[in-house]
Amino acid sequence: MGDRAVLAELPGLPEVLSLQAHLRDHPVEGQVDVVAAARTVLVTVREARQLDALTTRLRTPGPVVPATREDGLVTIEVQYDGADLAGVAALTGLSVDALITAHTGTPWFAAFGGFAPGFAYLTGGDPRLEVPRRDVPRTVVPAGAVALAGTFSAVYPRESPGGWQLIGRTDAVLWDTHRDPPALLNQGTRVRFTAVREVVELGAVRRAGGARSQGSRVPAEERMRPRAEAPAGLTVVDPGLSSTLQDLGRPGLMGLGIAGAGALDRAALRQANRLVGNPAGAAGVETLHGGLAVEAGEDHVLAVTGADVGLLISSPDGREREPALCAPFLLRAGEVLRQSAPATGLYAYTAVRGGFGAEAVLGSRSTDSMSGLGPPALARGTRLPVDTPVPGSTVGNPEVPRRSVTPEILRVVSGPRDDWFDAGLAGLCAPSWTVTARSNRIGLRLDGPALTRRLGGELPSEGTVRGALQVPPSGLPVLFLADHPVTGGYPVIAVVVPEDLDRAAQLPPGSPVRFRRFH
Repeated sequence: MGDRAVLAELPGLPEVLSLQAHLRDHPVEGQVDVVAAARTVLVTVREARQLDALTTRLRTPGPVVPATREDGLVTIEVQYDGADLAGVAALTGLSVDALITAHTGTPWFAAFGGFAPGFAYLTGGDPRLEVPRRDVPRTVVPAGAVALAGTFSAVYPRESPGGWQLIGRTDAVLWDTHRDPPALLNQGTRVRFTAVREVVELGAVRRAGGARSQGSRVPAEERMRPRAEAPAGLTVVDPGLSSTLQDLGRPGLMGLGIAGAGALDRAALRQANRLVGNPAGAAGVETLHGGLAVEAGEDHVLAVTGADVGLLISSPDGREREPALCAPFLLRAGEVLRQSAPATGLYAYTAVRGGFGAEAVLGSRSTDSMSGLGPPALARGTRLPVDTPVPGSTVGNPEVPRRSVTPEILRVVSGPRDDWFDAGLAGLCAPSWTVTARSNRIGLRLDGPALTRRLGGELPSEGTVRGALQVPPSGLPVLFLADHPVTGGYPVIAVVVPEDLDRAAQLPPGSPVRFRRFH
């Protein structure tokens, strides 16, 4: 699975859980993530050079390690009115009432996590409920949706894309960072669904037992509150189309269903931090398609990198000046910095000397659109506190902006399922593809000549990585980016090398892109 991950195929779930437990107790050099799935275990490492040792370990039979399981039963109330309910009934040959009876009549248990925080793959249900995924995944599945795919059932913890068949909805809160453990369903938890006439919509209230719903997160003003010793920061005058805080993300948490997240263009964030004298992983503002405007509470040194935006500083007395892109500059107290729409590229990165302060969630200040972790997206009036600069750090020299080329050529290595397609990797690399407007931080959705499968049938869900090119039944690839789902049930034909993902993230809708085999 690319040059920093291996997908190990095993006979079945018992062997999967055993290998997962073995790697948990005896990690390999550089091990970052271990993601269990139905028949596979995905293992990632920090550096490409560590892949050979990992492969050797996985090919060496190890001891059988029993997987730990939780005791306890969770009852989930479901209103069975899902968009795919009638279609699933037809696929199974059951009436709608019989389908509901089958789903509620047999206890399920959480076999493994993945896809998103709190998402548990439930197995052990009525075998008549085995159904395929949708041919075209939905771009938005609502929080609380109860679904079926293959032999599994699941509940979507929050709004996200997904290709499972939706049969109902629940108000159960599947993931809450204020709860210990945060996931309602953990490995081995027994689950029983029960039918109800209606469910209460998710809202910002505490549920029975003190569990906080997904709508009752810490208020933005608390999460952005500066430390007492921190200098006055910046205030958002205009967030543009979308602006979020991003650092280098949350590696090592994919086993909990949490992808790395972080800046889409990591090189641009590192460059912005380097220019203002910050550590590479300091939090900056990532802005989609320009438009960000911020006002300084006192003098600060800033730098903007990434997309080719124009910069304009307006003083309270009406004077204006235009600082350079990819160079440090002073923003004085009371001045406002505005970004134009980019001439090229998509995401701009604004760094301030000292780094932006915010509450770290699971070790990162990044906003994750898939999991909902991290601070909320910036809004007009948001106060951005600034941390104290690292002692001894120096401001950098101006650097040359990175220019895009057309078409962008991305290097790929074969994926674990390239043999599922008629032309294999050659079929992906031959044509030119176009980035569609349905792309986001989760992935680039591509348009072009549909890839045809050589193998039919369903692929059990398995771990994925940033850079994976997953191909749904439509034949149109999706290139996973920073907020990608941790697991997926569509075959991965190839993986873009990590060094090219920064350029991929900067491709706006309509951009042509080609793939080239990397040797």
